[in-house]
Amino acid sequence: MPSHAVETYGSFIRQALSKCPDEAAKYAKRLDYVLEASWSNTTRIQPVDVATIIESFKPKFVLLSEMAEEYLALREIDQVPPRTALATFISLAGDRDVGTYTREDAKLFVHHLQLKGNKTATIRRRINSLSAILNYAYAELDLDKRNPFTRLIIRNEGQDVSKRGTFTNEQLKQGYDTAIASGSQVKLLMPLLGETGCRLAEIVGLELQDIDMENELIYIRPNSIRRLKTPNSKRTLPLVGYAKVAMKLAIKQADDRYLYPRYLKDETCRATHASAALGKWLKKDFGMTAHSLRHTFRDRLRASGCPLELIDQIGGWSSIETIGSKYGQGYDLDAVREQLDAVKIS
Repeated sequence: MPSHAVETYGSFIRQALSKCPDEAAKYAKRLDYVLEASWSNTTRIQPVDVATIIESFKPKFVLLSEMAEEYLALREIDQVPPRTALATFISLAGDRDVGTYTREDAKLFVHHLQLKGNKTATIRRRINSLSAILNYAYAELDLDKRNPFTRLIIRNEGQDVSKRGTFTNEQLKQGYDTAIASGSQVKLLMPLLGETGCRLAEIVGLELQDIDMENELIYIRPNSIRRLKTPNSKRTLPLVGYAKVAMKLAIKQADDRYLYPRYLKDETCRATHASAALGKWLKKDFGMTAHSLRHTFRDRLRASGCPLELIDQIGGWSSIETIGSKYGQGYDLDAVREQLDAVKIS
């Protein structure tokens, strides 16, 4: 012990480090740096708690589920995909310390999804969700470990892609008229989605405070029952044509707070349930899915000559990667309304 530090620390420091010689040597080396910094000031020494310092060196045991909850609480993203991936992975590999997962665990996850018949694009999204959670955990816990989901190869990735079908204008009008005549809350989703280009969760997850019928607007924004998929998803959309009529009918079946309370469970929007219900009808009558409405909407905007940046703004798609698109406030509400009026089904 340096002579000027004896008064603070005593003649020597005795501290158990680890039963493992290699681990003890590593801790001793790191402790040397801490103590050197402590007694580097020869006039005034700031003592450190050696036992606490050693404890801080030791790896922390934290469950994957705990780190996932922390990660998801910090991120403003749609939580359904990562939670689905997490639940499946834990059912296969267990809820363990985040530092113990291996490449074999990751491969087992991929193999399981393939056996279930998931498309390769879905598998890749699940992998990315888990990889993001583990990257966060490793950074927060200061773990020097390779992410087992990094650079995973999916056999025949992308070769199972099939182009999603789109509706004709005649099919849209037929479906809208059927929905309005029926008054069915499920069928009313068709014109609400088809004439706004919204994602299903964006409509099913609307609170009444997100709807302004006086000005014929809806506000797509995070609320108490659902988040948004991306930051670009936050937007204000005019209700025109069939969408305005359908919204008036849907509101009559709402409760005092939510537009679609039937798809709420544990204060969470269950958009997948709505998708299954709507998809059953669309598949039977048109051979399409609910998401086909969003694809059709983008095609209609493109065919009308709508600028690409405005298309992205209306649909909440990620903006095109150009320098200019990152500047300014985007198109105003009048421009959006004018474009929706131009492509509305009548």
